[in-house]
Amino acid sequence: MTNDKLLTVAIHTFDKAKELKSILEHEGITVVLHNVNLTQPNLSSGVRVRIKEQDLPLALRIIENSEIFILPKDSATNTTQPTILVPVDFSSYSMKACSLAFDIATRHNGRIVLLHAYVPQTRINLQLTPVLDFTSPDEDTIEQGQDTLDDEMSKAAKKRLDDFSLTLKEQIKGGQLPPVVFTTRTVASVPEDAILELAKDIKPYIIVMGTRGADKKERELIGSVTAEVLDSCRQPVFTIPEQSRLRTLDDLRDVILVSNLDQNDLLALDTLYRLAPNLTMNVNIVHIAGKRSRGTANQLELDMMLEYCRTHYPLCNFTICSLDTDHGIDYLKSLDNDGKTSLIVIPNKRKNILARLFNPSLAHKLLFHADVPLMAIPV
Repeated sequence: MTNDKLLTVAIHTFDKAKELKSILEHEGITVVLHNVNLTQPNLSSGVRVRIKEQDLPLALRIIENSEIFILPKDSATNTTQPTILVPVDFSSYSMKACSLAFDIATRHNGRIVLLHAYVPQTRINLQLTPVLDFTSPDEDTIEQGQDTLDDEMSKAAKKRLDDFSLTLKEQIKGGQLPPVVFTTRTVASVPEDAILELAKDIKPYIIVMGTRGADKKERELIGSVTAEVLDSCRQPVFTIPEQSRLRTLDDLRDVILVSNLDQNDLLALDTLYRLAPNLTMNVNIVHIAGKRSRGTANQLELDMMLEYCRTHYPLCNFTICSLDTDHGIDYLKSLDNDGKTSLIVIPNKRKNILARLFNPSLAHKLLFHADVPLMAIPV
């Protein structure tokens, strides 16, 4: 037997009560308005918004976070709040990235922009069109057909993003995700270009991206969206492999900070600290000597770095070591086998396209060969 007892959850003017009724009913809750002046409803005051007793927990959660459920899509980002950019392709690792992004947004009172990019049919056709084509079909007919295909792709992309958003809202209502305001954008473009262009526009606090496992990434070594964003973006990028157990920042325990023993290390460490200022973490600083340097760092340099970190970040436990290039890279690639390392933090210097092609960054290499979350800090 269902419980049909009605409870009052709010008392508003008629317009506000009607707006709340619309929100709750959209989320599947039956609503009754009481004390409405039927002859002049717009002048009604003290209108009671009543729901079934069994719907009370869900209704309260929606009311407390009503801005999430009424915010229009593609609205302008509020520049007074930190923005977390989350590119999504509707995979399981996209959902994992959302879990972490929502946690970061909650800690920093931020908001989220979900971005889905798709390659339009006209772009695909341009890539596939032969250089020589002697058939000369009707250009207007071809153009109309391509426009129709592009329109269908656009509608399909927006529909998938709408469905993904509904899933996130259901998880917010169910308590699996914290209540965070998010907006959505679909862009007809190559994904890496869309991400980089939007990052230039909104200047996000951080970009959170889900990635495939290392075994699958090796098969798509050329043209990886995440690798291109890591190499080119001027904002921190946090990547989450699909097999990672990391869901929130509370899961950060053992962190590796790749060090060059210069001021860039301090920038990277400070970015990590500001991301999770109240967490106690074990941070192992791993200095990897460059190929042009002679062996590993001397002990005095290591001791000075260690002393600085312990003084300025007392909540964290620090250790430090120095390895030559080959041993250092092999060590980092093997970290996913120990099951302990939560995150690798890398100061990432920007390179031109030729340098990236013939001498990819360490962050780029680790992306393809280790199943450990990675945070690349542009320096």
